[in-house]
Amino acid sequence: GAANMGLDNVKIDEKELKVSQHAQMRMNMRNIRLSDDQKEILNNAVDKAKQKGVRESLILMQDMAFVVSIKNMTVITVMDGASIKENVFTNIDGAVIV
Repeated sequence: GAANMGLDNVKIDEKELKVSQHAQMRMNMRNIRLSDDQKEILNNAVDKAKQKGVRESLILMQDMAFVVSIKNMTVITVMDGASIKENVFTNIDGAVIV
């Protein structure tokens, strides 16, 4: 919430999610831009996965799917819309739906 926003920002800076070159390329190609709110939701999802001991997580948010290496704090790939439906996600050991 708004009350503890200052604290959240500090926390997020310390463990900023990195985006792999591949994921960045895909986001540029598909014109996917994450708002600050979405970045925060993604960060929270990564936190949840980390607490459960997940190493590679699928994170579903709205019409986007992210595969994130939790241990490296890196978004490995990004998908949106129709490309999610036909896709088989491999090498993940957890999923967070936000």
